[in-house]
Amino acid sequence: MSLKRILGAMALLLTPAIAFAHPGHGDNGLIAGISHPIGGLDHLLAMVAVGLWAAQQKGAARWALPCTFVGTMLIGGLLGFEGLNLPALESGIAASVLALGLAVALAVRPPLGLAMGATALFALFHGVAHGLELPDMSSPWAYAAGFVAATAALHAAGYAVVRVLPQAAAPLVRLAGAASAATGVWLLAG
Repeated sequence: MSLKRILGAMALLLTPAIAFAHPGHGDNGLIAGISHPIGGLDHLLAMVAVGLWAAQQKGAARWALPCTFVGTMLIGGLLGFEGLNLPALESGIAASVLALGLAVALAVRPPLGLAMGATALFALFHGVAHGLELPDMSSPWAYAAGFVAATAALHAAGYAVVRVLPQAAAPLVRLAGAASAATGVWLLAG
């Protein structure tokens, strides 16, 4: 599949709310679920970073990291639907932006178990945040389907960028990771 087709598919998936002529349509269900990971800088950076980092890996880590994030985030979302709140939730999300950005910037390749554990921890924070922000009168399942689909699409976008770019562009990917890490520092300081 060409980069042009991948980017076209991503644009179609990530921009459905543009078609609505007036506000109020994105307040429930699927559209709210899709827009939540895309609308928050912290969520957006962390989820793209997972895809970038996965593409820098070898073997099973390439699919295990995004799958771990999506699965654990869904579990966290269900816990959030039930009202579970984690201590330092926003700090945990900001720390994920910092740590995942550093992982991309340094192109680290830790043992798979360690990488999956860290990814799962970060995903839990993001999932609980998604679940706690379930809009009133929304179907939790439609909302969850939306944030899972958007997250998977963001992971795929990050992965595709690394895999499609020539190896000579690797420093640009690392620079993007450093920018994400710097944003994580800024979020933690804020």
